[in-house]
Amino acid sequence: MRKVITVFGSSKSREGDEEYAIAYNLGILLAKNGFDVCTGGFMGTMEAISKGANENGAEVIGVTVDIWSNDPNKFITREVKCDNLLERVNKLIELGDAFIVLQGGTGTLLELAAVWELSNKGLMDYRPILCHSSMWQGIVSIMNTQMKKEERATELVKSFETIEEIVDYLL
Repeated sequence: MRKVITVFGSSKSREGDEEYAIAYNLGILLAKNGFDVCTGGFMGTMEAISKGANENGAEVIGVTVDIWSNDPNKFITREVKCDNLLERVNKLIELGDAFIVLQGGTGTLLELAAVWELSNKGLMDYRPILCHSSMWQGIVSIMNTQMKKEERATELVKSFETIEEIVDYLL
């Protein structure tokens, strides 16, 4: 059975953007290395990951919610519908064997915080949480400093400069 990698990221990036290209190439790398992917199922990096993975034979799970009028992206192979955002975040976490966090906004921050807290509190088995892009390094550093003061685990979230490093870590 192939492992499922849940990827969190921005819905705002578009084809031609650097972040879209990074997500597309990550989808390719994950699929070529035997992983399936799970995303929020809509546009932006979710679409890019889905496209790269789908074109390379991976199952692509899109976890969607009906509060937006958008249709899911055409690259998902299985849709999981949720009634609200919190259910969606929980389902994205439930389906993932590991998590990759790409550049994003408050929604991506919510997803990172949720999976980090569940792991930190021992409410789920350990699963890698891997951040890409320098935007997360400061947040991870600040949180690890606080967690060290509180004598809690400080290595639950790892930061990487390249998508190749992330995939190598998963292997």
